[in-house]
Amino acid sequence: MSVKIRLQRHGKKGKPFYWVVAADARSKRDGKYLEKIGTYNPNTNPATIELNLDSAVKWLHNGAQPTDTAKAILSYKGALLKHHLDGGVRKGALTQEQADAKLATWLEAKTGKVDAKKDGLSKAQADAKAKALKAEQEVNAKRIAAAAQAEADAIAAATPAVEEETEAIAEEAAAEENNEETQA
Repeated sequence: MSVKIRLQRHGKKGKPFYWVVAADARSKRDGKYLEKIGTYNPNTNPATIELNLDSAVKWLHNGAQPTDTAKAILSYKGALLKHHLDGGVRKGALTQEQADAKLATWLEAKTGKVDAKKDGLSKAQADAKAKALKAEQEVNAKRIAAAAQAEADAIAAATPAVEEETEAIAEEAAAEENNEETQA
């Protein structure tokens, strides 16, 4: 029986979520599996990968062949490096302590890169949010200024008409007084 390390799809339509499993090569994609090794969620940025490193290395030692995507995931999490270093320990090229130290330094560097990417993404998101807020504030300021200008124009347009009416009434009153005086 040949064993493959592959992805098993779960999740709803348009929102995939995968299990990383060791399964018989003849079984269906989402069918029977031998052991669940981890999970992979491509919906987040960066993708969320949880992997049982020891279990994955055990299956690699037993001859399991990873698919292309599973191989990329195992490489990303360091399972292939640990398998490689264990081969060096078996051959006598390294001691177990040296192999563990190399794996630990590699994992620290990888964690640093992932954290840097997360920080960069959060900073970019915060910058985009601040830029959108500033643009919205500018639009609101322009809208308020336009409303104030329109209100001032309306008041200015109404004021001369009121003054003209007042002048006309005053002229009529003066004319009536003159008429009353002449009639008297």
